[in-house]
Amino acid sequence: MNTVLILLAVAVIFAYFFRKDIKEKIKPNREKNLTLDDQFNSKRRDREIEIDQILSKIGKNGLNDLSKEDKKRLDELSKK
Repeated sequence: MNTVLILLAVAVIFAYFFRKDIKEKIKPNREKNLTLDDQFNSKRRDREIEIDQILSKIGKNGLNDLSKEDKKRLDELSKK
């Protein structure tokens, strides 16, 4: 019984010190493993989604109903 408790304690200590490595193996960081093209396309898609959301607001309520932040953000996104 004592041997089992000692082995369990060693396993817990081992897991604590190597938790980052264990976590990376179980659930890898998606951003870390992307190629440059994948990163570019991901950022481009995020911009497209944001633009679509702002444009849908314009479609529903008109351009005059947008907030100053939305107008500024739409202007910034359209320049990229």
